[in-house]
Amino acid sequence: MTIQWWQILLLTCLAFWAIIDQLTVSIVNNPLAIGMISGIIMGDITTGLAVGATLQLMVLGVSTYGGASMPDFITGAIVGKVYAVISGKGVQFAIGLAVPVGLLMVQLDVLARFANTIFQHRIDTFIKENKPNAAARNALWGTFTWGFSRAIPVFILLVVGNDVVKAILRIIPAWLTDGLKVSGHILPIVGIAILLRYLPTKRFISYLAIGFIAAAYLKMPMLGVALLGAALAYLHYTREVEKLNTKQNSSEKVTESEEYTNEEGEYEN
Repeated sequence: MTIQWWQILLLTCLAFWAIIDQLTVSIVNNPLAIGMISGIIMGDITTGLAVGATLQLMVLGVSTYGGASMPDFITGAIVGKVYAVISGKGVQFAIGLAVPVGLLMVQLDVLARFANTIFQHRIDTFIKENKPNAAARNALWGTFTWGFSRAIPVFILLVVGNDVVKAILRIIPAWLTDGLKVSGHILPIVGIAILLRYLPTKRFISYLAIGFIAAAYLKMPMLGVALLGAALAYLHYTREVEKLNTKQNSSEKVTESEEYTNEEGEYEN
């Protein structure tokens, strides 16, 4: 099977929208949905769902919190689905191709973040100059950096062929990939530090320590850490509700006592 030009166009637009959706409204922000849509475009929704579901299992509990870059298996689902249909080699071939594509997208994700700093600095300047319209335009232009970081590679992969991923990895010099890896390790640390700066860390330091010990020393999987956090959050919520109810009951008793005292004073008079 050969891919048609209109299918390349639709899949490129899908890759562009997928990353924008991931950063904004999050309607189709998962490999399963993207795999299904890719399957509809390619005329094989069954394979699309199979590829998307397999990749979905690989990213459960993984997200880009704190500026972390993660393998983009959403883009991988698009490329893998297409070549599974074109080659006729099935789901396993698609998964085998989607994984290196997703890992390649990590490098491009870091580059997109770097490129967006240009617009961010321009936005800060326009805000200081009281030019909200110019700041809004730069915020809009910043979305194109994200979109093109996915759309251009997908377009090249669909037009050139499935060997382009390995060719790109061979061409890229080691110093560039090593630098991007270092940047990719630094970004999550900086992002988490920024989040802790604005969160009530001192108030919940004990919960933070429990999560750190569970992940770092007990080697608990991320799903287990998440369930532990949910349990602790529920305990904290119930304690806060009890405190609130206690305060309300105390205030009601004080009010009743004051009313009773006033009534006794009226009777004495």
